[in-house]
Amino acid sequence: MVPDVALMLIGAGFVAGLVLECLTLQGSRRLALLAHPNERSFHVRPTPTAGGLAFVLPVAGYLAWLGSLGAAPALALAAGGLALAAVGLWDDLREASARLRLLLHVAAAAVFVWSAWPEAGWVMGALVVLALAWHINLYNFMDGIDGLAGVQGLVFFVGVQVAGMGLPGWPGDLCWLAAGALVAFLAYNWPPARIFMGDTGSGFLGLVTGGMALLLWREQTLPLTASLVLLAGFWFDASYTLIVRASTGQAITQAHRSHLYQKVAAKRGHLWTTTCYLLYGVFWLLPLAWLCARSALPFPLILVWLVPAVAPLAAAAWWLRAGLPDACEPFSPGAHERDD
Repeated sequence: MVPDVALMLIGAGFVAGLVLECLTLQGSRRLALLAHPNERSFHVRPTPTAGGLAFVLPVAGYLAWLGSLGAAPALALAAGGLALAAVGLWDDLREASARLRLLLHVAAAAVFVWSAWPEAGWVMGALVVLALAWHINLYNFMDGIDGLAGVQGLVFFVGVQVAGMGLPGWPGDLCWLAAGALVAFLAYNWPPARIFMGDTGSGFLGLVTGGMALLLWREQTLPLTASLVLLAGFWFDASYTLIVRASTGQAITQAHRSHLYQKVAAKRGHLWTTTCYLLYGVFWLLPLAWLCARSALPFPLILVWLVPAVAPLAAAAWWLRAGLPDACEPFSPGAHERDD
């Protein structure tokens, strides 16, 4: 049974997200804040964007409040997340410099790691910062069809609660609040989407989900492998596609439509793809994460749980030739991938 406090937080996140989404949708139309179709997009008409504000503002506000009470990691997430949301909003408006965005991704990751894990050595700290920065970037890469990035965030926030049998303290409260806000966002972003998340929300979600996974691991609340299981759909697709593209001589900085989710969406559509991803997360990844959290396997043997987690994706990626362009798809120039 979900505790009363959890229901209140879910409800608060949902109501706040719903109100903010309505305001953002109206503002996007009035200010012509629209995502226009491009060489790799799946939508065919200009669509309002920056819908990520519906969960960015309530989650960042809650984190900032926690930070004012002395929770340094929460304050670092709030500051870094708002910085990423701001540059993401600028990118949605005018396309920010890729170098600036990457610098902010690394800076936000470094500030969080320093605040959450001050005793980490230089080598370990640098590796964790790079991993978190990569996670922020891959969230942007994977935010390409209606509902997908929101579903991944929802699967993670609910999944860590289930796998951890109810997380203690503010991390658990944050997960419930974020889940409620994401449900409100998905009410508008579910295929066919009326508004897109935009870089405004994708970088923020990448930092918060990755940061929470590290924090739960650092505090020995939940094994990092369990969080990686819940996030498998994103990190596997992005990493597999990048490796294939690099190994076949393709320019990895060019825009493309060869991610696994893009291949599936091109064949079956957004609704079918996002629904399958949700079912995969709820009925496959979540039980595996729960079993992983109960596992007594030491590191690195516990990583074996990642094998069944990614097995369906690996089979589909091989079958659909993820990372390789279709015969009729030319390579298209572009500095980075954008929300579709």
